[in-house]
Amino acid sequence: MFLRFLRDRLSWILFIILALSAIDLLLWLDPGVDVEASSVIYMNALLLISLVCFIVWRYFKETAYLKELASLSESSGMDWVEGLPDASFRQDEIVNDLLIEKGMLFSTQLQEIRKSSMIQGDYTAAWVHEAKAPLTAMKLIIDSNRNLPAVKRIEAEWLRIYLLIDQQLYISRLPTLESDYSLEEVELKELVSAEIRELMSWCLEKNLAVDMDGLDKKVITDKKWSRFALRQVLSNAVKYSPDGGTIAISTRTEETGQTVLMVEDEGAGIAPHDLPRIFDKGFTGSTGRIQNAATGLGLYLAKLVADKIGIQLHAESELAKGTTMELAFSIENEFDHIRK
Repeated sequence: MFLRFLRDRLSWILFIILALSAIDLLLWLDPGVDVEASSVIYMNALLLISLVCFIVWRYFKETAYLKELASLSESSGMDWVEGLPDASFRQDEIVNDLLIEKGMLFSTQLQEIRKSSMIQGDYTAAWVHEAKAPLTAMKLIIDSNRNLPAVKRIEAEWLRIYLLIDQQLYISRLPTLESDYSLEEVELKELVSAEIRELMSWCLEKNLAVDMDGLDKKVITDKKWSRFALRQVLSNAVKYSPDGGTIAISTRTEETGQTVLMVEDEGAGIAPHDLPRIFDKGFTGSTGRIQNAATGLGLYLAKLVADKIGIQLHAESELAKGTTMELAFSIENEFDHIRK
């Protein structure tokens, strides 16, 4: 910062040095002025030392405000206006006034955006709840007419609509996930079985087999949100599995003590250049574009929720050999970090 300070005031420093040089030249050329050379050298040294001391003093004086302002910018608190440093100079007062004015404007705009977002979120949540009512009635009609040949096909399509609406409901709840977060001990078999039952009609339509192994392990997690993340993973596995294929669901325990739930399908796999981007919002990848069935939201939401509740979501895939999604649940000593 000191070098920058010198560069900003270089014109003043050069002016003083040139003025001093001009005086020295005048004393040397003017025969009417009789000054000893030692006196001139003494005067120059004294003035230059004074100049250096003055520059150092002004550096600390003029940069005190900037240093306090820089330390304020590194803090994450929202009371930055109260923390603005006292202004020593007129330009500092102008900066303070400008920051306060822009801060108030930003705060007003932020409140308007939040208000608009809350209204939109409330509207979406209300719409989803209203849409679920006829879906429930349709489900009752489907259950009472299972002997009809077309019912299985209708139920599969009903399930797709139900999953989309349910996904939208969870999206509207995402901003309040932290306040809706509750840890409990859950058996993985309970989580997986509940989601498989939800997707059963879709699995039957594609004649998919689900092989579950080693799901008797228990993890501590948020049951509702972990089911949502798992639902997105399983939905993808069902969507991209070939007819008559198998989805294998198993577990393993890492050396760290983490329990990892693995969901493996026999689909077309993910291209190596697509794999790092599958959790990006709106990314569908080569397979999704070919099938024209991807929205680019499922895995993005799964990753978003997993990160918030302490589940590490990872994917491994190879073209023409399927995809394996891994959900690594947090161990007990990581829970305090998750809650922050």
